[in-house]
Formats: sequence, C-alpha cells, structure tokens
Amino acid sequence: MADKKAAAVKLEIQLDDETAQGVYSNLALVNHTETEFTIDFIYVQPQLPKAKVRSRIITSPRHLRRLIGALQENLRRYEEQHGPVATEAPPAVDDAHYH
Repeated sequence: MADKKAAAVKLEIQLDDETAQGVYSNLALVNHTETEFTIDFIYVQPQLPKAKVRSRIITSPRHLRRLIGALQENLRRYEEQHGPVATEAPPAVDDAHYH
C-alpha cells in the first residue's frame, strides 16, 4: 500500500532562468565506476586545440538505464517525424570513451 502512495506523489520541478537557457554540447565523454556513471558534456570549437566541459552529470547505473530508454524512445519519435538521423564519425579525441 505504501508503494501506491509513493506513486501518487507529484514532483514539482523548479527551473531557474539560467538553467533554462541550457548549454550546447557537441561531444560527450563517458566514464564509470562500479557504482556510478559520469558524463561530461563538452563544446568543441572548430579548429581550436582546447575544449571546455560545459556540464558534468553523475548518476547511478539504474538511472542511466532509464535515461537511455527515454533517449531511445524520443529518438524513435523524432525519426518517425523527421526521418533518420545521419551518424557521422566522432571527432578524433585521445579518450576512447567519447560520443
């Protein structure tokens, strides 16, 4: 019965103006330990030898699995409306865990 009560709770999500602006990323580095995944979202400017991490997300394996499912479902819907998204070769980066 406690599970039914927990499911009925509404979550109020707050979004301040700065966060609502978002940040652009064209590269992601993914690393993990036994208990968590770290995803660094990076903006690589053309023809510059440096790139800046714009955001770092640290999450649990369980949550990452749910996030991947949500991303896959949203990509499927997008492609139904707009056609397949072409995949291109990722930029050359020394780290093997980028996407």
